[in-house]
Amino acid sequence: MASKIQIHVGNVAVGGGAPVSVQSMTNTDSRDAEATLGQIRSLAAYGCEIVRVALPDEAALSQLGGIIAESPLPVVADVHFHARLAVGALAAGAAGVRINPGNIGSRAKVAEVIKAAQEAAAPIRIGVNSGSLPKEMCQLAERDRSQALVNTALEYVHMFEDLGFTEFKVSAKSSSVRETIDTNLALAAGISYPIHLGITEAGTIRAGVVKSAVGIGALLAQGVGDTIRVSLTGDPVEEVRAAYEILKSLGLRQRGPNLIACPTCGRSEVDVEAIALQVEQRLQEYGSSFEVAVMGCVVNGPGEARHADFGIACGRGEGLIFAHGKPVKKAPAALLVEALFEEIEKARQSQRASRP
Repeated sequence: MASKIQIHVGNVAVGGGAPVSVQSMTNTDSRDAEATLGQIRSLAAYGCEIVRVALPDEAALSQLGGIIAESPLPVVADVHFHARLAVGALAAGAAGVRINPGNIGSRAKVAEVIKAAQEAAAPIRIGVNSGSLPKEMCQLAERDRSQALVNTALEYVHMFEDLGFTEFKVSAKSSSVRETIDTNLALAAGISYPIHLGITEAGTIRAGVVKSAVGIGALLAQGVGDTIRVSLTGDPVEEVRAAYEILKSLGLRQRGPNLIACPTCGRSEVDVEAIALQVEQRLQEYGSSFEVAVMGCVVNGPGEARHADFGIACGRGEGLIFAHGKPVKKAPAALLVEALFEEIEKARQSQRASRP
């Protein structure tokens, strides 16, 4: 069911066996080039690989070329209703455009965008959302919204093929996790083009991350999906962090440390939660991949700490620090975090010294 066709968004391969890429979207006013670039740079620092920028009007289009020129990431222009803006974005150097063919205008307008994409050698994302289905699908949507999404997406796929264009990826999203899963399983069975996954309007961080992890994770675990965006109400950097946690949990991508922490119970004799939160905060400074365990008691603690690259196994008011499977030092609870990161830094320095 994995997509066989590969496209490129700037220098990022999507589909056809490429690693699942991570996307986000700026939430700045895209008419403010400096604010938008500032956010793009932050996203890049956290591992975002493709960034989407809304293009609501001509004023935003006038700033797009400058944003593209300075962006460290491939910029995809997000366009609704106005084909001329999509054409203008491609002329300005956008790495691609995202359109909903149902609201961009007539078939002739879609053909204009396709022609501009062909001339720019840039791909298009066909985007279909449950909240913006075409009128002719509304009756079906009342009975089976997933099927309405699939039918709409396939209709647009066939339109693009009829117009001689195959450099595209497809997204079919719903705010319902179940609908998104059902829709994309059916879509993947019917096409070989790359699929972009996400739960649209997933919500704020807590609920949005849970919905996205369940929906995106369920599909990725079945081999469906080539690029993902976790849609959250808030700082888009959190979208990127969450996306990598989903990918790490499935063993699909490794970026940054993986933290294992016990849920705590009545056997804990130190404040494990406070220690784990401190460790989690400090691990955000690291881009390399390694595993850290923070464990609260002697039942699973020593074993998990040994299996991780680095670990803390807590006891009564103190704990053992493990490095690469071996206990290296004991420290009181108040100094465990510092002792852990001393070992992490020692290992990093050793790695740097051993490089030619």
